[in-house]
Amino acid sequence: MVGQAQALGVAAPPQRVAVPEFEIVPVRAIPLVGVVVVGLIAAIESERLWPLEFFHIVGGGMWTGIDLFVGFIIGPIMPRLSVQARIEFMTRFMPKMLLLMPTLVAMTLVSGWQLANFTGDIAVAYPDHWWLTASYIVVGVMSVVAIGILEPANLAVLFELKKPAPDGELIGRLMRRFVYTAGITGLMQVATLVIMTRIATW
Repeated sequence: MVGQAQALGVAAPPQRVAVPEFEIVPVRAIPLVGVVVVGLIAAIESERLWPLEFFHIVGGGMWTGIDLFVGFIIGPIMPRLSVQARIEFMTRFMPKMLLLMPTLVAMTLVSGWQLANFTGDIAVAYPDHWWLTASYIVVGVMSVVAIGILEPANLAVLFELKKPAPDGELIGRLMRRFVYTAGITGLMQVATLVIMTRIATW
């Protein structure tokens, strides 16, 4: 496990570092994702304001909070942990993120679009419409980053940890990408909050 120790920024320990058994996809959590998807569909079909607002606010709030937490809390803590502690953390945290983040992205985007249609905000005239355009751009970039960068990095780390001899250098690079990217999207989430609170005052 020398490569793991080097990638995680510490000297290689004299003993072997154990990678605990873990599921790449936490199967027991899949029904919870199904419940959220069914609830989201029901909210859309209800054509009522409250269910749409609930899914949009809960999804967006959790997405924002997790991005900020990973980027600015977990990121600085990880380098201070031992190699074994980091591996233990990754094998417990990363599989949950694999299901959680796509679910929150879907909740936020789908309910937000339906909410804008329901309230008529999507058809507001310019110059106010520029606020909506800005939200489309920011949220679109964040969604591409979450699904196109964070999820593949997450999967790559988990598959690498499953190998008999994981490439520690690769794991280190992927984890840095994951944490830094989450921090960047966290800052973009702040911009989204500014836009959304402005739209809410119309």
